Amino acid sequence: MANTKQHTLKDWIMATRPWSFPASAMPVLVTLGYLFWRGYELNWAIGAFTILNVVLFHAAGNTWSDYKDYKNGVDREDTVGGLSIVSGQFRAEEIKRLSFILLITASCMGLGLVAFTGPITLAFGLAGMVLTVLYPWLKYRALGDLDIFATYSLLPILGTTFVATGAIVPEALILSVPVGLITVGILHSNNTRDIEQDSRAGIRTFAMRLGPKRSIWVYCFEVLFPFAWVIASILLKLLPYWSALSLLALAMALGNARQTTKYSHEGMKALVGIDEKTAQLQLIFSVLMFISFIVGGIV
Repeated sequence: MANTKQHTLKDWIMATRPWSFPASAMPVLVTLGYLFWRGYELNWAIGAFTILNVVLFHAAGNTWSDYKDYKNGVDREDTVGGLSIVSGQFRAEEIKRLSFILLITASCMGLGLVAFTGPITLAFGLAGMVLTVLYPWLKYRALGDLDIFATYSLLPILGTTFVATGAIVPEALILSVPVGLITVGILHSNNTRDIEQDSRAGIRTFAMRLGPKRSIWVYCFEVLFPFAWVIASILLKLLPYWSALSLLALAMALGNARQTTKYSHEGMKALVGIDEKTAQLQLIFSVLMFISFIVGGIV
């Protein structure tokens, strides 16, 4: 049977949805670049370790969400995403066990960070862990978007400033809007696509409360407003003018927004794959921001 076959390493990795990892890795990377531009003395090794740590937490969260969605009847045979269980490739208990292993591993790594950086890091880590575990419950009550914004924007940005410099740098929160909105856009596009399927499970996501048409406009705002934010921040001299490099990602953002607006005549199929494209947008936008900070700090 399919669900009792021997799984390869690639199977286990794909079950964590690695295409989504820019959502967790990029906030840390961009923050490190920002701190470099601001002239802080950084511990780059700790920064790299932090990226790996948050990605493992993200993988744990992805698999935990897939398990809970399956157990609560959210993911079924006709669901577009979260197919590791419903396809029969993995048993639900296998994904649950994988999630626990990832969570324990990430927690042990987090304790290593605490040993090197101090108890404040523990507070950030515990907050992230709680939000990761509670995400399915919050998602079912239209609070998933807020959870994601906190988990993959506010916490990693502030936490990175502390572990990399030894002090919390609140000014870095200027990054939370552009980076956070695009990250939330990954989730929001996914939930908008799944409105019809999710309604059968009796849950209420934020996208369901808005309805498809308004959800699409919210998504367009989430992927386009970050560019206006960057421009305004440059004009206010809160970011280096080199940050205009991030505008090179605008074409991709416009393409994503244009695809979602096809909903009016193509229906939900217009949204298939838009979550992965939004993760790609996050990757390109953030890498360009990171490069701009490095160049700005050198020149």
